[in-house]
This record gives sequence, structure tokens and C-alpha cells, in this order.
Amino acid sequence: MSVSQLAREIKESSTLRLNEEARILREKGEPVIHLGIGEPKNQAPITAILGSAAKLKTGDIKYTPTDGLPSLKKAIIRYMEEHYNRLVAPENIIVSTGAKQCLYNVLFSIVNPQDEVVLLAPYWVSYPEMVKMVYGIPVIVTPEDGTFHPRMEDIERVVTSYTKAIIVNSPNNPSGLVFSEEFIAEIVDFCERNGIYLITDDIYHKLVFDGKRAPIAYKYTDKDLENSRLIVVNGVSKLYGMTGFRLGWVVAPRKLIEVMINIQSQITSNVSVVSQAAAEGALTGVQSVVESLRLTIQNNRDVMIQELNTFDGVRVPKPQGTFYCLPDFRAYRDNSIELAKFLLRKALVVTVPGVDFGIEGHLRLSYAGSVKDITEGIERIKWALDPESPNEIYIGDRKLVRDWL
Repeated sequence: MSVSQLAREIKESSTLRLNEEARILREKGEPVIHLGIGEPKNQAPITAILGSAAKLKTGDIKYTPTDGLPSLKKAIIRYMEEHYNRLVAPENIIVSTGAKQCLYNVLFSIVNPQDEVVLLAPYWVSYPEMVKMVYGIPVIVTPEDGTFHPRMEDIERVVTSYTKAIIVNSPNNPSGLVFSEEFIAEIVDFCERNGIYLITDDIYHKLVFDGKRAPIAYKYTDKDLENSRLIVVNGVSKLYGMTGFRLGWVVAPRKLIEVMINIQSQITSNVSVVSQAAAEGALTGVQSVVESLRLTIQNNRDVMIQELNTFDGVRVPKPQGTFYCLPDFRAYRDNSIELAKFLLRKALVVTVPGVDFGIEGHLRLSYAGSVKDITEGIERIKWALDPESPNEIYIGDRKLVRDWL
């Protein structure tokens, strides 16, 4: 079978691949613990369920405007005013099938062949592949001090006349880091002065801990929305635990939204009207569900860090947001892909290799699941890697003896 050169160059999504491997093992009855999954365990908000159910009950499940239902866009406008202190118009918004399609639509709209897009490592696994899918060139900036926090001097060093955009994801997947006010101010000013698009992936922007707040890029520009280079991507997947509804949105200048509407009309047309009704229900409903989820995730974060800190040789910066951390496992193995495979095979624990996020020797661990999964999962990892840990362990109803250290 003949496939395109471009298709051959696009890497498989490691997170989806590991999800599939875990599913197959579970179907075989294996007691797999999934510390790689990128979704919380909560149920969708009742207002989202009622909104989608009401739409289904009408039986009127038809096409909607490509850019989204007017009532949903009205809810997004209120959300932007409340959480971003920015008044936007319906023409500044497009609703898409998840934040992933939003990002792809943005890149498709602005990147010409050979244009460069700067990515800040650690980055979300799909960023480089999306850039390549629109024939752009991903340019990776990797911090050298082990903090995972980008520095403007490193970014400025790689920017060229071909640089079209910079993607910022804070709170950050996979590290959980929240970028500083100073950095966000600097990068906004830099992009506005140099005519470079700044794409802020804000999908975790309210899942922050310890009283911290994620800086909002709009705060640091004096340009109006139509003349700014800021593009905001957000959605309901993480904040409301509604990953399966697949709904996100972009806020950008009108002319850019018009281009994205044209692109989306030729690909997916519009988001399912049922998902749009659910998202509207979530955005307009009681918001205590968000704080409840945030507190649950913060507690899970504390448990994860406490367990990892008992592990000799593992260093992990404390996450300030999201539901991920990125521990350094180089004391045990440098190759994160081989380490992830080893832990899945020996300990039945799913992790995600750090190399897929641009940081080798680390693993991304998710604390979006239960406390039981976190504690037992780290216990299994410790048993598999640490010679100081007990030599025997029960996994499910089987007693296993470590014979490789």
C-alpha cells in the first residue's frame, strides 16, 4: 500500500497508543494501573448532561453554523469577560471538535511551507506533529537548568525571519509548571513587537493549586483584539472533565476566524449539536463543580509528590497546575521509551515517555485517577526499579518476585 511521505513522517500519538495497550491488557484481565491518562475521573457536570439530553429529546439533531451555536458563543463571551477580563464579539470565536482541532485549524490558517513555529520543551506531544502536518518546521527550545521554565533569551536566540508563531502552554502539560508573570509579559511584548503569533493553549488555565493563578496574556498587551497577535485556545475537556464531548474554541482576530471557518467547513463542518448543548450547560451552570474537581486534583497531586519523594534517585519539581508531573528517572534508565515499556511489562503500570514531550530520561505521570491508583502505582514502580524496595509484591492476586536487580 502506498501512503504519502507526509503521513509516513507523522508520529503516532504515544498517549493514545498507551491507552490502547492498557485497554487490551485490561480486557485480558490484567490489573493494569494507568498513570498516563489525561482525563479526570469525575462525571460530567449535571448541567452538561441535562443540556445534551434536552437537545436529544427534541429529536432536532441537525447541522449548526460552522463556527458554533450562537447561544454557546454567548456563553463563551461571558466566560472570556469573567476569566480573561476581555470583551470579545461572536465574530472572534470559532467552536471546534476539541482543543486539538482548534490548534490544528490555527496552524493551518497561519503557517506557510517552511515557516517555523517555536515550541517550548517540555511540550504537548501533538505540537511538533501538527506543525509538520501543515508543512511547517517545529523549532524546539529546551531549558538547560532542569526547571522546565522557558527563558526569553533562549527563545530570542532561535527566532528568525521565518518564525510565524510561538505556542505557550501554561499550566503546562506535561510538567504541571505555571509560567511566571514576568515571562508571560515578556513573550507577549516580544511577539506583539515582532509580528509573531502567540498561541496560548489555556486548556488547564483554572486547574491550578496552592492559591496560584495562571497569568493571562491579554493583560500584557495594549492592542485591541483585531490588531493583536494573541490567539487563545480553550475548551471544556479538562476543566469540566468532559473529554469525550470533544469541544474547544479559539478566540482570535475576526479575519483569522473567517479563515478558520472556511477551513473547518471543508473538513468537519461543525461540532455535534449535542456536544455544543453540553458545553453550554457546563459554562452556564453551577461552577462549584470546577472548584470541587480542582481540590480533588490538588489532593491527588500532594499524594503523588509524597509517594515520589520516598523514591531514591527520582527528582520531581512540584506541579503548580494540571494533573501531571514529569519526574526524572535517569538514575535508573536514560531511555524513557524503554523504561515505560519495562514498567508496563513488569509492573503493569502505564506511564508516558518523556522523550515524546522533548525531555528524555523523564516519565509523565498523571494523578487524574484515584488515590489508590496513585499509591499502588508508585509502589509498583518503586518495586520494579529500586533495589532498596521489598523484593516481593502482590499485583492483583499474584505474588511477584523481582529477579532482575
